[in-house]
Amino acid sequence: MEKFKVGMYGGKFMPFHKGHLYCVEQAAKMCDKLYVILFVGGEQEIEILKTRHEKWLQRDNREKHIRKACKKFENVEVVVIDTTICKNPDGTENWDMETPLVLEKCGRLDAVFGSEPDYGDYFKRAYPGAKYVQIDVERKHVPISATMIRNMKDIKEREKWII
Repeated sequence: MEKFKVGMYGGKFMPFHKGHLYCVEQAAKMCDKLYVILFVGGEQEIEILKTRHEKWLQRDNREKHIRKACKKFENVEVVVIDTTICKNPDGTENWDMETPLVLEKCGRLDAVFGSEPDYGDYFKRAYPGAKYVQIDVERKHVPISATMIRNMKDIKEREKWII
């Protein structure tokens, strides 16, 4: 297993679920220090919250559950980054404007963790000294996504996945 000094795993976590926790567990094993970043105020979050008002999607609730779940890892620090100001003139998210905010909180990163292959080019540009480590891309260990959870009609089924 590859070992890194400082890593980052971030997202909107709408909601924070068992798949996210699996990624945190795996990334924490590979890092001396892992930052779990909750990005708030982004375009997709704002769009979701226009029509969805459930408690488990609200920012404070997500932060509380992430902090509670990550307490068991001595090397994990939870950070909240407000990306409200990181917008293009047309109102879309500008991830390049988020990069300095991440580096301000985390310093130099050796690894960036995620489950989305599409993010590789951005991470390579944003964090050139960091390796992009993909975890459970095919969702074999934890077969769920936040979109799937938000689309579930069965409350008991949804609750079994949310942390």
